[in-house]
Amino acid sequence: MKKFYTMKETCDITGLTYDALKFYCNKGLVPFHKRDKNNRRIFTYHNLGWLESLKTLKQCNMSIEEIREYLDLAMQGEPTILKRKAMLERKEKDVQKEIARLKQTLDFIAWKKSLYDDFISGKREYYTNLKED
Repeated sequence: MKKFYTMKETCDITGLTYDALKFYCNKGLVPFHKRDKNNRRIFTYHNLGWLESLKTLKQCNMSIEEIREYLDLAMQGEPTILKRKAMLERKEKDVQKEIARLKQTLDFIAWKKSLYDDFISGKREYYTNLKED
């Protein structure tokens, strides 16, 4: 395992864009990253693990402020576990709602494709709601 990773290597490993990684660093959301002798950011294996967590928090629609709060709590350690868990439980509910919405969207697409198959095969006569008779 390497000791340090460059910005490019970190982006390649995490899938973050260079600009996103730089943004997160500038916002103070990547604690303990270091700089090399040329003052370029370098990252450790632990930073990579946190960046994966950060990406997931962002994917569940946590704002930068919420991520900062979560990070601040995490930096305080074990006494804040219940608060962090509560934050994740709130986001979990939001994600479950989004999954339900996406499931409805997929159901609509499946229904519409089936309807088109019926039109194509002649099983049903074509109609549209977009034209008045």
